[in-house]
Amino acid sequence: MLLTRSLLTCPKCGHEETFEMPTDSCQYFLECPGCKALLKPLAGDCCVFCSYGTAPCPPVQSGAGCCGDDA
Repeated sequence: MLLTRSLLTCPKCGHEETFEMPTDSCQYFLECPGCKALLKPLAGDCCVFCSYGTAPCPPVQSGAGCCGDDA
């Protein structure tokens, strides 16, 4: 069963909020609702949920790998 919601924590201000993740793509950028910082994935991660969330994005959960990877 894929998790489609993830608690994301902003690394700049610590704001926490639960977001619905796209099931068929990765989300590369997200503006923090708390401090308005533009969050980007850490090196080696495919999306902001894999970097700052409590659950990796659905493509990674399903074993498809990071979005944009040539399988």
